Amino acid sequence: WRGILEVSARLAACCGFHSNGSFPRFAGRPERPRPASDDSVAAMLVPVFSLKLNHKILPRCVALGRYDGTHPCLTAATQAGKVFIHNPHGRGQHTNTNRLALSTQDADISLLNINEAVSCLTAGLLNPDLGCDSLLVGTRTSLLAYDVHNNADLFYVPDGANSIVVGILGDISSPLAVIGGNCSLQGFNYEGKDLFWTVTGDNVRALAFCDFDGDGKKELLVGSEDFDIRVFKEDEIVAEMSETEIITALTAMSPTRLGYALANGTVGIYNQAARYWRIKSKNQAMCIDAFDINSDGVCELITGWSSGKIDARSDRTGEVIFKDNFASSVAGIVQGDYRMDGSTQLICCSVDGEGKLRTQDCWGLMDTSVEQDLIRGLSQKKQNLLLELTGVIPANTQLQTALSVNLGSETESAHVELCISTSNDTVIRAVLIFAEGIFENESHVIHPTPQNLSSSIKIPLSPPKDVPVELNIKALVGYKKSTQFHVFELSRQLPRFSMYSLCRPDSATRPLSFVKFTLGEKVQTGVVWLKQNFLLPENVEMQNEWLEVCFTSLRDTGQLYVRMNSGGEISIITDNIDLAGDIIQSMAAFWAIEDLQVEADFPMYFDEVHKAFVGVDSSHSVCQKLTANMADSSNSIRSMLVRAEDSRLMGDWKNMKKRYNELYDLNKDLLSQYKIRCTNHTELLNNLKAINQAIQRAGNLRVGKHKMQVIAACRDAIKNNSVSMLIKIMRLGTSCS
Repeated sequence: WRGILEVSARLAACCGFHSNGSFPRFAGRPERPRPASDDSVAAMLVPVFSLKLNHKILPRCVALGRYDGTHPCLTAATQAGKVFIHNPHGRGQHTNTNRLALSTQDADISLLNINEAVSCLTAGLLNPDLGCDSLLVGTRTSLLAYDVHNNADLFYVPDGANSIVVGILGDISSPLAVIGGNCSLQGFNYEGKDLFWTVTGDNVRALAFCDFDGDGKKELLVGSEDFDIRVFKEDEIVAEMSETEIITALTAMSPTRLGYALANGTVGIYNQAARYWRIKSKNQAMCIDAFDINSDGVCELITGWSSGKIDARSDRTGEVIFKDNFASSVAGIVQGDYRMDGSTQLICCSVDGEGKLRTQDCWGLMDTSVEQDLIRGLSQKKQNLLLELTGVIPANTQLQTALSVNLGSETESAHVELCISTSNDTVIRAVLIFAEGIFENESHVIHPTPQNLSSSIKIPLSPPKDVPVELNIKALVGYKKSTQFHVFELSRQLPRFSMYSLCRPDSATRPLSFVKFTLGEKVQTGVVWLKQNFLLPENVEMQNEWLEVCFTSLRDTGQLYVRMNSGGEISIITDNIDLAGDIIQSMAAFWAIEDLQVEADFPMYFDEVHKAFVGVDSSHSVCQKLTANMADSSNSIRSMLVRAEDSRLMGDWKNMKKRYNELYDLNKDLLSQYKIRCTNHTELLNNLKAINQAIQRAGNLRVGKHKMQVIAACRDAIKNNSVSMLIKIMRLGTSCS
């Protein structure tokens, strides 16, 4: 026992922390990871060290920056409207200023006063000539670029930011701080010059740089609230991937490969535009990162969860190979050489201010994934053989599917109907359907009661968006008295515009809006496109010389006309500008069209854009007036307070009471003005979002270079404050007559 205690004391002396909270002189090798009890493949990670930062950290607001060009500093936003900078390498190097001050609790921490709730934060190299990182802090109303080492503001942008990323985009030589806001993307250089601007479909929630196409140049990954991941090659969209929830995090795993996280607890990896794998958890993924944790030359996907769990998943299979836990939710994951020993460490922080650091080594961990795959394969073969021996259903039994449109009734709304049936007298005991974006939990289970068992079953489907959906179906088939059932697995493609029913034209409800363009394609190819993208009756006949079909939306009963003549001129008549854009993009993909210009007219929608544009001008003028009034009121309050205190010191109680009553009234007026200003700011943001979405929709009506030209021309019209020019560009695609 004496020997054991002596060894323990020596280890504590070598690996322990100093009493002042600084790093240990020697960080011992962590103990060898052992397989976890609940997962034979996963192993617990032992931290090299952990530290308490004594500050509550905001989720997704953690960064690591070398603000002096040499020493890495852990940076995070707090819940008190401040940003703390942990720098154990240069203790006390900052002096107290108006913005940056030393913490009274920890000599290693400096506090940056933002005086507003921080929405996003990052650090990166904006000016290569200086060789040091800049700190960028975004709030709902502004963006601050800050030089931490020199305690100086670099630039200030009075626009809100939801997400920030720093890097080199495409052929733009200067590093950019790309800001994701209300349906817009802006890129600023170190001088604060706006070198990049474009719009996206909805509010931006996640940004990342990635060499998506493998050409050696970085593209911009954008995740937004409309469930889409878009890939921008500078201001051109080169890929779009639709998901089932809001995209909350993105990270580059390797060239052409990216990781993502959704608000519903889903994480996964895309290889370019094809999904590699995904998993879903009951907890929310707070942050993700790419890190080669087992030194095999391939980065794993590191995920921090709301439950406090941290796991590392294989980029090939999604299996957990490492995991650890915090006592509270994970706030952020960053990586860097924080110990200044020449190796990269993974740093994980919790919302309670706890930090853990792990090295890039994995001692003694055996990769048992091959054995696990072998066991699973043998188990599946065993199950299949047992089912074959039972022989519960005829060998020639087949499962058939059919899709049709159900116009609904008084008790149910219109929907798409999936009919599943067997080829004989066997019955369907249960059906399990996996589909993205249709069901609340991405899957749907149907269990007919024993009295209603039959050889066919009908399932209503209502896709909320016009995207093609893959239906993965598993059905349990047997006889009514069977105790074992065969599982049939099959897939069925739901067409992109399945929620539109073929109908007779009705001039009374004919839409006033339209899009016209010429492709030079034959009518027969247009018929092929229609059959691939709509659910058409089997007996429907199409004209060979010209084509005109009418559809009714099962969602809002709006009408859609598609016309095509022998000269290849196509007209899409609908009041839904989003639907028109989706049809044009679908046609462009079907005919492999690289560039397409159109003429569009949506009178009702353009009136809404005009009102939003006028609303922005009105909100700006009101904001300026309110700001001036609040400044005057603040000056009056200061003056009144001095007079009231003078009266108190002189014992003039009557005037003191009078001054304080006036002060109370002035303060009430100031609070009222502040509420009005907040309401005006919310209205301004809503109008700005509407205008940015209108530009995105106008661009979506075009393809290729014409799409980029429309977006750029619309921005110029906004700069010139010309709403008439903006509407003209949306209609014709150009400002020229």
